[in-house]
Amino acid sequence: MKREDLTEKILDIKREKGWTWKFITDEIGGMAPTLVVGALLGQMKLVKPVAKKAATLFGLTPAEEAMLNEVPYRGMGTPMPPTDPLIYRFYEMVMVNGPAWKALIEEEFGDGIMSAIDFNFDFEREANPKGDRVKITMSGKFLPYKYYGNEQGIPDYGFKETV
Repeated sequence: MKREDLTEKILDIKREKGWTWKFITDEIGGMAPTLVVGALLGQMKLVKPVAKKAATLFGLTPAEEAMLNEVPYRGMGTPMPPTDPLIYRFYEMVMVNGPAWKALIEEEFGDGIMSAIDFNFDFEREANPKGDRVKITMSGKFLPYKYYGNEQGIPDYGFKETV
């Protein structure tokens, strides 16, 4: 069985049982809902105790449970640019706003990046009389670039320099 086959099996069971992602993530627990759903969709790994709970909930075989615990090849199946309208809007946000976000983050933190690995993500519904809004909160660890081969007096890392 390939990982995408397991994803389809999980989605078939979800549809057949009429389960919501909220129900599934509440039943499995152990990790943020985004990570659990991401793993069930083949993009993340579940640690063994969480993989066991998912396997029990979905009635998976031991081999399928083990597959949920394997490190996936992330990003497979998403064309670039993305064609799904919702995913494309995230892509568009980064393409349009990314240079400004980069400039503002570097001005505040220095020469580095925001981690997508040491990262938290949450969303909530925000009531609005003009139509409900999606409120997204992302928090990633700042990772400064290392200035390797640096000479005496040159900082080791790209943290914000004070003048």
